[in-house]
Amino acid sequence: MREPIRPLVVAPMAGGPSTPALVTAASRAGATAFLAAGYKTPAAVEDELRTVRGAGTPYGLNIFVPVPPPADVEPLERYRALLQSEADRYGVELPALRLRDDDHFSDKVELAVAYAVPLVSFTFGVPPEPVVRALQAAGCAVLITVTGPGEAHRAAAVGPDALIAQAGTAGGHSATTDPAGYRGATTAPEVLRGVQAVSDLPIVAAGGVASAADVRDLLAAGAAAVQCGTAFLLADEAGTRDAHRRAIRPGAHRETVVTRAFTGQPARGLRNRFTDAYSAAAPIGYPAIHHLTAPIRAAAAKAGDAGALNLWAGTGFASARPGRVAALVAALSPDA
Repeated sequence: MREPIRPLVVAPMAGGPSTPALVTAASRAGATAFLAAGYKTPAAVEDELRTVRGAGTPYGLNIFVPVPPPADVEPLERYRALLQSEADRYGVELPALRLRDDDHFSDKVELAVAYAVPLVSFTFGVPPEPVVRALQAAGCAVLITVTGPGEAHRAAAVGPDALIAQAGTAGGHSATTDPAGYRGATTAPEVLRGVQAVSDLPIVAAGGVASAADVRDLLAAGAAAVQCGTAFLLADEAGTRDAHRRAIRPGAHRETVVTRAFTGQPARGLRNRFTDAYSAAAPIGYPAIHHLTAPIRAAAAKAGDAGALNLWAGTGFASARPGRVAALVAALSPDA
């Protein structure tokens, strides 16, 4: 790879947790850490790139690959009508369906090229081959997130430098390109073996990693590195919402579920009132459902009500601890 990746990777966590302070502190502590470009304007992403580049430590940037709009809008309209009671509950208005949104994909790729970001990862699909080539020509190493052998085979065809093998145990959005068939039942060792079977590229293993022993086991199984996200949600430097932090603390919640209720894309989070009420009814429709539920989630966050928040977390959430990033990196280090 153009930029050597360290054994421990701090995952990009869109929506607030991944801050420049988190990325810089993790890099200084010996991990590889990624900024999360998702949901941000290009101007906001550039501000963060300036900040982390100024720190002089290795870093990465994660970019969402645009998802085509759904062919059938009727299920989204029905879901919108179902959510009216939640809008009434929090005193907000539901927006009209926003079917097309590429999350400023081209602009964010151009920023990565302009700043020669050392590591650029992609989620939700395979970027076009010309995008991969442009990034590599600028000196960026390209990583593509996959959830199984089929996706790995398609991703390898565009010539990335590495793959991120994301298991169903991972917190937050799944990178699956088959949201209808996704169940989140795979483990990191399983997905790592499946991807190894179809690709000789370096593989970053991700999903449910909660201890240094987990990291060592995955490295011993052939992973080039191991990615952790949930373990850093309680870091002092993370931008995790207060209600989310409280929900992850020991005893607050007992389990995670895979749900499309918040965004229309399968994602793993802590089970709460919203997931219980709407998971069965939620259609496939990212990012339209994300935009639809955004006012509800914002109002719930303002009220400190975790019952209607997307409390993303992996299956290892019970092991998450507060503290400085450096201490959390040390605790997960394969040498710990």
